[in-house]
Amino acid sequence: MEYRNLGRTGVKVSPLCLGTMMFGRRTGEAESIGIIEHALGEGINFIDTANAYAAGESERIVGKALAKDGRRQRVVLATKAFLPEDQNDPNARGLSRRHLVMACEASLKRLDTDWIDLYQLHRAQADIPIDETLRALDDLIRAGKVRYIGTSMFPAWKIVEALWASKELGLNRFVCEQPTFHLLDRTAERELLPAAQSFGIAVIPWGPLCGGLLTGKYKRDDLSAEGRWQGGKDNFGRPVTDKAFDVIEAVIALAAEKGCTPSQLALAWNAAQPGVTAPIIGPRTKDQLIDNLGALNVTVTAEDQARLDAVAPPMSQSLRYYDAAMSVDFRPNFGRW
Repeated sequence: MEYRNLGRTGVKVSPLCLGTMMFGRRTGEAESIGIIEHALGEGINFIDTANAYAAGESERIVGKALAKDGRRQRVVLATKAFLPEDQNDPNARGLSRRHLVMACEASLKRLDTDWIDLYQLHRAQADIPIDETLRALDDLIRAGKVRYIGTSMFPAWKIVEALWASKELGLNRFVCEQPTFHLLDRTAERELLPAAQSFGIAVIPWGPLCGGLLTGKYKRDDLSAEGRWQGGKDNFGRPVTDKAFDVIEAVIALAAEKGCTPSQLALAWNAAQPGVTAPIIGPRTKDQLIDNLGALNVTVTAEDQARLDAVAPPMSQSLRYYDAAMSVDFRPNFGRW
């Protein structure tokens, strides 16, 4: 396993991060723990969860799995906060000091740990000044409850604003960003990835297989396969496009030539992109995990890159994914929150 630095920090992480959004939902506790144990056995040392996953059940399962045999000491553990935990409590959400401190304490308890290696803001929030959020996170670091802090789906300008505020106020800075990034939507290459490289920010993309589209199980003329895109739209109503299938079919063809699965090629491509630290895989089953780990043995050559760029050019978008996911910025009377 070739480990990579987490941004400017000295922390070494595996080139794939184990995401746990399925744990406690479609994947039961025993199978989830089995997936974690197999991943650790294969050298994965980076696990990402969130307090919103299965209403905290994912964190509890991860904590239980890591409580054995000193595993917690060897794992870089990341979690997130922001999304509503109680729809009837206006303070049980967002990036206020009050909520972040409470959310962190609750996550520590569910994870059965004394510290969180990477504590991330699940989304940005327009009506909370960044200095309030940063001061709360800095206090959590100084209290020894958090080691490093990061963001998810923050636009580049918000990250730069936060870095400026941290410098001006003498606070700990963000070291990591978690955007969505894959062959079907390379929007992150426009500003986010260059900014991350400029400022030493690690990038750990979520959804590198676009919810299963890049596994090759969905066909242009057959969208009946079980999963998030069954019927042609995902669970947020985003439609698959003909242009997306141009990319998917190119991935399938190239993967066949290389003797790997489409998933493995898509993940290997993702991990090989400049500025990317570790794509987050989100297996629902152990078989999916094993397939995903096979990406570590796939090399994306310059010729492979050129072929994929021809159908999915840099900074292009075959379907609308990045900006749609970022649009849940919390504002008064705004949309879903």
